[in-house]
Amino acid sequence: MANIISDEIIEYVGILAKLELSHEEKQEAKKDMGRMLDYIDKLGELDTTDVEPMSHVFPMQNVFREDVVTNGDTREAILKNAPQEKDGMFVVPKTFD
Repeated sequence: MANIISDEIIEYVGILAKLELSHEEKQEAKKDMGRMLDYIDKLGELDTTDVEPMSHVFPMQNVFREDVVTNGDTREAILKNAPQEKDGMFVVPKTFD
């Protein structure tokens, strides 16, 4: 898989990352990307038929609390602060014509 990393790909990735790489850095990046792709290929060889898909390494469940409304509908109290109100909304001056 490492053979598919060409100089053009390295140049393109450098442009996307906004990096100016020297020739030596490009060659090193090419080797690094090749090693990464080789590792991904190696992971593809693993037998995962009996492995349950998971979103996290640790057995976690949703730790968030349930949404509970505590303050209710306070529209009337909020609109008491409005200088003007119309149809349950604030009336504000025009900002442009």
